[in-house]
This record gives sequence, structure tokens and C-alpha cells, in this order.
Amino acid sequence: MSVDTTVVKCSECASRNLVYDDNRGERHCGDCGIVLEQDIIDASPEWRNFNQEGNQTDRSRVGAPATNLLHDKGLMTDIDWQDRDFSGALIRNRSQLYRMRKWQRRSKIKGSRQKNLSTALMKIRSLCSKLDLSKTVQERAADIYKKALFADLVRGRSIDTMVCASIFIANQQLQTARTVDDIAKIARIGPKEIGRTYREVKRKLGIRTPLPTPTIYVDRFCNALALQTKIQRDAYDIIRRAEELEMNDGKSPSGIAAAAIYIASQVGGQPRTQREIAEVSNVTEVTIRNRYKQLADSLNIEVNL
Repeated sequence: MSVDTTVVKCSECASRNLVYDDNRGERHCGDCGIVLEQDIIDASPEWRNFNQEGNQTDRSRVGAPATNLLHDKGLMTDIDWQDRDFSGALIRNRSQLYRMRKWQRRSKIKGSRQKNLSTALMKIRSLCSKLDLSKTVQERAADIYKKALFADLVRGRSIDTMVCASIFIANQQLQTARTVDDIAKIARIGPKEIGRTYREVKRKLGIRTPLPTPTIYVDRFCNALALQTKIQRDAYDIIRRAEELEMNDGKSPSGIAAAAIYIASQVGGQPRTQREIAEVSNVTEVTIRNRYKQLADSLNIEVNL
């Protein structure tokens, strides 16, 4: 039970000086001492956290939030890697503790589906870390892979390919400016294979993704090339003018972005070579050369090489 808020005065002396004793779980009258309520359940946290100054910082009674990046959503417990008991004393029977830890890990995974999911989620975390993707993207990719697994789309395909496809779909949904070539380069899988799996997963799960635009790549490419903010603004302006002339239709967004950055850097006095931009954008030098010539001719931009 909890404190009865309807009781506002003492039933014996009509005093409103009611005192709640949290140690005893009672509420009594401060004037006559009669106990009005007892066996009150304390619903507050069992513990409190304090900072170095002694101020209370957290009254939360829950642990870490549930996450899709773990097959059990992080709700199961682990036996600590340190061979010590609750008091900090060293446990001497280490072989028995090792067996307990091993079987505890095995008991968390039941069946081939959970084993597949556990392996895939570990690969998603590793690959997203190498691609410098946020935890939001990781969570979205994990959710997509889980849906594909329960829809039986993983059968007949490698885990690595499905992981790459899930990350690419999450990347397109959240527009984090990663191309299929970027993912293929890190994962060491052919981009065509990732593309086939990506299209199949999207079709079977009914996932819709916004069309990528060249503007989402500009910031990332310019930061990697150490270009000034003025160059970024000029590249945005070139892309905007090209979109008005419908020059971007049917062309790779990353190729248009790379070409716009090349023109802006040459005109803005902070030149970068086609090879430098190609290495950052994973676009061939030939593509950059063709795209920048088309943009410069159509927009009447003079590029002095």
C-alpha cells in the first residue's frame, strides 16, 4: 500500500500535524501520537548515488536501457570477468568459475536463430564502428536485420551480406552519407552482392527509403578534404543550380557532390586534385572529370586548371 492522501487530519484530536516515518512505514499524529497508518510500502529507490561533493545525483532504480544491439536486449546478467566474490575476496576455485561463466554464456543463446542474431549484431556493431556511424544507425540496422531474420530472408545468404544490406538501408533512411562502395570496402564484399540483397530485403519487408541527394555528401567530403566553409557553401550552390536544371536526374549523387566540390575548390582558391577527391568519395576520377565538365558548361562556370 501507499500513503492514503485522503487522510488530512487526525481522527482523535483533529490536528493536521501528520508525520510520515519512512523508517517504520507509519504515519502518526505529531500532537497526540496516534498511529493513523502502518505497513506503508516505500516505493522509492533502494539505493541512492552521490557525487564527490556529497550531493545526490541519481534516484533511478533501473539499470541500462534495453537495446536492439544485443540479442537479449541487454536484460540478462553476466558473470563478471574478475574472479572475485561480492566482498572483493579472490575466488580460488577458478576452474569452477570458468565453467560457470562458460555455461552462463551458452544458456543465453537458445537455438540457431538466436545464435545467428547474436553473431550478426556483433558484426553490425563492429562494421558501424569502422564506418563511424552513430548508435542510432546501429539500432536501426539491428532492427532491420531482426525483421529479416524472422521473415526467413537470411536463409541461403551469408550473415555478412545481410549485415551490410541492413546497414545500407539504415544509412539511407537516416541519410548518413555512406555509399554502398564505402560499406563494401570496409566489409570486403562486392557492392553488387550487397545491392542485390539490399533490394530483396527492401522489397520483401516493404521498406521505403528517401532518394539520396548530393547535398548529404558535401559536409562529409569537405571535412575529409579539410576544405573551408566557403567551399562547402559554393558546392551547395552549384548542386542547387544543377537541380533546377534537372542535371542530377539518373546520376550518382556522390558523383555529383564530388564534381561540385572539385569545381568549388578550384574556383575558391583551395584546390584539390581529382585523385584526392576520388579517394575520399569512392568515385572514379573519370566520373568526376565527366561530371564537372557537364556542370561547368551548363552553369557557365570558368574553371582555371
